[in-house]
Amino acid sequence: MMNTRRFSARLHTLANRTSRASRTPATQGAAAALALPETRRPSLVDSGIYLDGKRVSSPKSLPDTYRELNHFEGSMAWIGLVRPEESELQSLAAEFNLHELAIEDAVLAHQRSKIERYGETLFVVLRAARYLDSREEIEFSELHVFVGPNFIITVRHGGTPDLAQVRRRLEHDTTLLRLGPEAVLYAILDAVVDGYAPVVSGLENDIDEIETEVFSGDPAVSRRIYELSREVIQFQRSTHPTLGILSALAGGFTKYGISEELQQYLRDVADHTAQANERIEGFRFMLRDILTVNATLVAQRQNEEMKHIAEASNAQNEEVKKISAWAAILFAPTLVGTVYGMNFENMPELGWEYGYPLSIALMAGVSLVLHRIFRNRGWI
Repeated sequence: MMNTRRFSARLHTLANRTSRASRTPATQGAAAALALPETRRPSLVDSGIYLDGKRVSSPKSLPDTYRELNHFEGSMAWIGLVRPEESELQSLAAEFNLHELAIEDAVLAHQRSKIERYGETLFVVLRAARYLDSREEIEFSELHVFVGPNFIITVRHGGTPDLAQVRRRLEHDTTLLRLGPEAVLYAILDAVVDGYAPVVSGLENDIDEIETEVFSGDPAVSRRIYELSREVIQFQRSTHPTLGILSALAGGFTKYGISEELQQYLRDVADHTAQANERIEGFRFMLRDILTVNATLVAQRQNEEMKHIAEASNAQNEEVKKISAWAAILFAPTLVGTVYGMNFENMPELGWEYGYPLSIALMAGVSLVLHRIFRNRGWI
């Protein structure tokens, strides 16, 4: 049994971290159980005492659960909590000899998926997932499970998975429930892993939509690819450690005498987890390739746009050349005609007999020369 003063002080520290009001610490053993008022049940969702796979009692409070568990010899307690208070976890720790580090994790939450053994008690942290298709986001929930020789305690920090459904399933399958707390842990693992399948399907549907948008030229698809890639990475961080948990459980099959039937169930869960992780890994590579293809297509579209702009600019330059060439051709006779239209009396060519034919010939000659020059250069 852990030192009560050290444990209480640590829980008060946790209370300060989470900005909650400090509560009077309970004493060890039965006094700790009685510290919880029986009329208040803020976080106890369900509590059941099971004997030989059948539910024999449904206590309404933690103290009642402790008494009923001691009353039915050889029974198992299954206690379900949602965001419990520190005092409730302290009561459970004192009654079932739970390690203070595991209690600290259960209070603070925000833990990675893991499995740890403290003496005869297993402490498992799982991360369940639910896909919100309208927002293309994955909602994660944290689940802490304490598994002992005659008890299993679940602490949920979120809405998934639906442990009430898991409990109903096991209560209808007394053969499995008769195998004890390890069977309940299997059923919880199975529910968490089964919850990954809809998430995988939702991600796959969104990736299919993204592929269509990429080739349709939707300019907003790059942001969608990035955001979905981030969700896939976060999902993989939650699911991949589950393989390690199942591997650790498999490693203890022989040492802790796990039945062959339960071993088969756990191997099936491990297989489903591996399949989910493989598909998630495939999504990561697929989104990376889609992002590369999208960048290539965007670059091609930009090049085509630049090409069209360049072609339009070249066409405009050609028109400007033609206009400039004709303007230069017309400028020569205009210059000559302007000079001879100034009406000065002392202009020597005004009285010359060949002045007019020469001026006409000069204008025509200059125009023809300019036309030949501009034509040779391709301007006209």
